[in-house]
Amino acid sequence: MSSPGLRERKKLETHRTLSTVAVRLVGERGLDHVTVEDIAAEAGVSARTFFNYFASKEDAVVIAHADRAERSRRLIDRLAELPPELSTLEAVVAAAREDLAEIDENRDEWLTRIRIIKENPGLTLRALSLSTDVVEPAIAAVARRSGTDQAKDLFPSLLFSAVGAAINASLMLWRDLGGSRPLLDLVDEAVAALAAGLADPR
Repeated sequence: MSSPGLRERKKLETHRTLSTVAVRLVGERGLDHVTVEDIAAEAGVSARTFFNYFASKEDAVVIAHADRAERSRRLIDRLAELPPELSTLEAVVAAAREDLAEIDENRDEWLTRIRIIKENPGLTLRALSLSTDVVEPAIAAVARRSGTDQAKDLFPSLLFSAVGAAINASLMLWRDLGGSRPLLDLVDEAVAALAAGLADPR
């Protein structure tokens, strides 16, 4: 897949700048005390430019990357390319590691974003609504990897949901720990527990 051109890279960079500024300002002041104009001024662009990238300040907090759909396609491509000796569970987690590592690398931004979303239930609903368009393609990719039929078999959607729950639980613990443990370590621990049948700790 070809790399984005200069214009596209600039658009991605502007989106990232606006998003990180939004997260920082809202983290400092609270959602109700930050305006689109505040975010745009801090990022060095006009409010009109802001609306070229986001429909609202809420979206600027929730949507970390402009190329969400492309990132989902790359994850699906990585899943298809992984060695066949990996189990489907192992392959799905391996395909997601690049994106999870990026969260670790931008720890303060993501800790703040997760806190803001938790404090504002409307943002939780927005984040969920944004994820719906990537669910079906991802489940279809799991079905292809596992040789199952998503229309007839429970496995693809169940595995996708289980991995999503493991990642979400890891993110919540990572947040509670203030990012003191690597997110990837927590995800590996969660997935290992799933693979072992989630035995009762007692």
